[in-house]
Amino acid sequence: MSATLDAWPFVIAAYAVAVIATLGLLGFSLAALRRAEARADALDRQGKGGRA
Repeated sequence: MSATLDAWPFVIAAYAVAVIATLGLLGFSLAALRRAEARADALDRQGKGGRA
């Protein structure tokens, strides 16, 4: 008796994990970017920006 293992569910699961992780990283990066820009704008409003 030889049972074969269908690999497609594992392939689909791997792609799903990769897509979810990529979207999570994208969201985290976007949030960090917005926080950094808000901090830079606050410094500019205080006159301590140093940006040209």
